Amino acid sequence: MSAAESVFPQLEALLPHVQKPIQYVGGELNSTVKPWESADVRWALMYPDAYEVGLPNQGVMILYEVLNEREGVLAERTYSVWPDLEELMREHEVPQFTVDSHRPVGAFDVFGLSFSTELGYTNMLTALDLAGIPLESKDRTVDHPIVLAGGHAAFNPEPIADFIDAAIIGDGEQAVLDMTEIIRAWKAEGRPGGREEVLFRLAKTGSVYIPRFYDVEYLPDGRIGRVVPNKSGVPWRVSKHTVMDLDEWPYPKQPLVPLAETVHERMSVEIFRGCTRGCRFCQAGMITRPVRERSITGIGEMVEKGLKATGFEEVGLLSLSSADHSEIGDIAKGLADRYTEDKVGLSLPSTRVDAFNVDLANELTRNGRRSGLTFAPEGGSERMRKVINKMVSEEDLIRTVSTAYGNGWRQVKLYFMCGLPTETDEDVLQIADMAMNVIAEGRKVSGQNDIRCTVSIGGFVPKPHTPFQWAPQLSAEETDARLLKLRDKIRGDKKYGRSIGFRYHDGKPGIVEGLLSRGDRRIGAVIRAVYEDGGRFDGWREHFSYDRWMECAEKTLPEYGVDVAWYTTRERSYEEVLPWDHLDSGLDKDWLWEDWQDALDETEVEDCRWTPCFDCGVCPQMDTHIQIGPTGKKLLPLSVVK
Repeated sequence: MSAAESVFPQLEALLPHVQKPIQYVGGELNSTVKPWESADVRWALMYPDAYEVGLPNQGVMILYEVLNEREGVLAERTYSVWPDLEELMREHEVPQFTVDSHRPVGAFDVFGLSFSTELGYTNMLTALDLAGIPLESKDRTVDHPIVLAGGHAAFNPEPIADFIDAAIIGDGEQAVLDMTEIIRAWKAEGRPGGREEVLFRLAKTGSVYIPRFYDVEYLPDGRIGRVVPNKSGVPWRVSKHTVMDLDEWPYPKQPLVPLAETVHERMSVEIFRGCTRGCRFCQAGMITRPVRERSITGIGEMVEKGLKATGFEEVGLLSLSSADHSEIGDIAKGLADRYTEDKVGLSLPSTRVDAFNVDLANELTRNGRRSGLTFAPEGGSERMRKVINKMVSEEDLIRTVSTAYGNGWRQVKLYFMCGLPTETDEDVLQIADMAMNVIAEGRKVSGQNDIRCTVSIGGFVPKPHTPFQWAPQLSAEETDARLLKLRDKIRGDKKYGRSIGFRYHDGKPGIVEGLLSRGDRRIGAVIRAVYEDGGRFDGWREHFSYDRWMECAEKTLPEYGVDVAWYTTRERSYEEVLPWDHLDSGLDKDWLWEDWQDALDETEVEDCRWTPCFDCGVCPQMDTHIQIGPTGKKLLPLSVVK
């Protein structure tokens, strides 16, 4: 195939007519453009959202670099185009393009999409259509790219099974390289057996899921009877990938620096992967087990190289609960010492109440600005926190915020969820009491009245591969009613109400997310109908339409004998085959069920990092183990970086 021509000449003429044209131009610092002919295997990577959200995404940035470092492989990036440009591209027949060299996405071998949320599914269909790739995998030929899904939502790819050719569950670094070699060999042999053959070779490995090789059988009442391979040599279950030595994968080494404004203007380093706190609502914590820490020296090297490569003035230390790194104190102090002169700020995006201390907070803010602190008690009452296994008492929280306010902080943000299993109005109303106690304590210890506390509330959505995968979801109407009661209680308080900010989402987006997260293949028809009706950017409040989703579901689901409530507000039984049961996250289904029963009994479970194993199944089944320090090393060199 000759070089894929750049579509930039046609695109350039359209850019003066759209908002924020700079996001489509490419040429970012540290981006990579390889000659088309130099590669045997070519990847187009997409984060299916706007450039400003997609560019800082660590997953895509890491895979982009891992692939481009390989001889004979090239990777380019593409993002969702806003509706104004989409309309012009359709009118002038400009296809979905990469930002690196503006080549048509349809010319690549693999079109890989990373889904951190299910609300990106309609954007995927837009991109496929603009790229000239048939929406359904069954209609594609040997010349179309292999459409691959990854990211957290890929742990249940069934709702998009008709639209993707393959899914990778788990860590992508090694997985994309293995996949590349299989495609390279098949191409070198002259693409024998066409598309079917290359997909079969991927499926045979047991670690790439190819939906077309599995049939789903349904029971008369709508539940799944079983999921069976329809081709010999295809495994019954597909396993997740786990990278075991993060120090061997110090990516991104050359983080991308955006041209346009993005949601995170900082360089990020992932300090560990996985979490064993065991919060029952948290899919990320469950599917990324076991904990694997990056060493203190590995972190130091990545920060040093990344700052040199980017010129950023803030470093985000990323993980699901960054203060839980066994050497976080030394890491924060070491980095603050090293960059004192440069005024490089450090941030910990996620901090647990019981892992926070003021020494750590002071190190983090020593060189940068002192922003607000965010904590996530998640449940409003002590009882709810036992149900969700978020072991933080109100005393812990008050003690922590008291220390913060006493040390000069003025602003604390508390994050909660509404609609958790077994929750009552009373549980949610206790959020107001907690916020009032926080303000009272803040005024007392600081002697000031300008203390603020913001309460931010999200709707709970049950997720696959968690103990709550069987739980009923609260309806949008009940969620809204509960939150209105809470709002009235906060606003009605004369003494503290004015000092408490209240932010909440209505219950509607949560119902759509719930439909997509626990859906099966029948939901594909709903997604397609929403896309054809103009659904785009469902993660953005101003573009999201609940009515459109409900109308499309009402049109498409009755022929299967199910409806939205069947997927969302219905509780599942132990016997039911769940749509994702044939995808192995390593978690033992019986262990998840027992943990669900523990939740209903309000029984807490410890963190297995520091206690004997609870037999969740991940370590033996995935041949992995928990990796934590201390390593005994310090962040050398000790000299201040000049």
